[in-house]
Order: sequence, then C-alpha cells, then structure tokens
Amino acid sequence: MGTVGMLRAAGIGSGDEVVVPAFGNVEVAEAVAQAGAVPVFADIDPATYCLDSMAVDAVITPRTAALVVVHRFGRSADIERLRSLAQRHGLLVLEHGESEAPYDEIAQRRQRAAYLDAKLSGVRTPEEAEGHTYQQYVVRVPGNGRPDRDAFARAVRARGVECRVPVKTPVHRTPAFRRDVCLPETERAADETLALPVDAALTRRDMQRIVSACNALGGLLQPAF
Repeated sequence: MGTVGMLRAAGIGSGDEVVVPAFGNVEVAEAVAQAGAVPVFADIDPATYCLDSMAVDAVITPRTAALVVVHRFGRSADIERLRSLAQRHGLLVLEHGESEAPYDEIAQRRQRAAYLDAKLSGVRTPEEAEGHTYQQYVVRVPGNGRPDRDAFARAVRARGVECRVPVKTPVHRTPAFRRDVCLPETERAADETLALPVDAALTRRDMQRIVSACNALGGLLQPAF
C-alpha cells in the first residue's frame, strides 16, 4: 500500500495536515495532496538531510494528523525521536526508505566512501554514521551557495568525473507546492550539496580521479596563500 492508501486507511484527508520534508522528491507532497490532506513542510537536520524533530515540532498545529519521514542518501532519520514526538501529539508516522542493495555492494560503497573521506579536501564530506549505506555520497561545496556549487560541478565533470546535484529545487519552491516558509537548512542543502560516485564498479584509478579532480579545485574555493 502506497502513501496515499495508508493515509486514507488511517482516515486522514480533507482538513488534515501532514508534515513532510521539502528537501527531496515531490512525490511525497503529491501523495499527501492526493489523499485530500495538506502537506506542511518542515526543515531538515543538516547532517542527515532528513526531517529535524525540533523543526517538525514547530509546525505542528491542531490540524496535524501525520508526518512522513523520508530517509535520505542511505542514512536514516532520527526515527526514535520523531516517533516519540508523534506519540506525544497523537500523530501517524509513515516512513519512506530507499531500496537496499546487496550487502557486498553496500560494503564496497562504504569502502569507497571511506577512501573519499580520507582523501578529499576543499569540500565537506558526509558525517560518519552507523548503518550509513551511501546510496549517494553527498558532499557540501563551500563558498557562495548555488553559483559556486554549480561551477564546481561543471569543473569536476570537465575532468571526467560524473557528479549530480541531488535536489535541484526544494518542493516548497516548485509551482504546485509553493509556500512562503522559512526552511534555512533545506535551502542551504539544496544550494551546496553535490553527489559524487561511490558505485561498487568503480576501480581504484576511478577513485583517484575523483579525488584529483575535486582537490585540484581547492584554489577556486579558498584564498591562495
């Protein structure tokens, strides 16, 4: 049963609000709307890129009926804290995970992520976390937000390294769900994040190329001494 069906089965619909993240795909907000409820956007934790419990607490109203927790990039949200919050307010909690890869593939991704953690400079690497499966290896590009991140991505691609912007437009900035809300961590993440490859098929030479391409750009991001 999908999100729409689970919301309807719980009796959630017209007049109800459902808290969702704006950092991610639009499908979650669309599912809430299809159920007849109103998606309400809460900010994210900058380390996990998942809903932040304090931000969720701040947007709960008497009309709030549920929250949808989306686990991102292979790292889990602080689900225990979010469930505790939901229990205090009598809210339904729905979780959206990511399809899991076989254990050996996850182990190889973790190995490649550890290599990048140790070798990269000029970008902020992901925080270590138990259970992280690195569905995507997401770094932060320092500087002046989106222009510097986009310039960095173009330069890395020009050096033969594939990379992608994981969330180009937060959902609360899309035409269908435009909201005048303050989500600073969501905005910052959308402007600064870049996903680098950690696929199991990558060779050691591929990994060295990624590091070389990224580290060569340090002078673009930091003053030269």
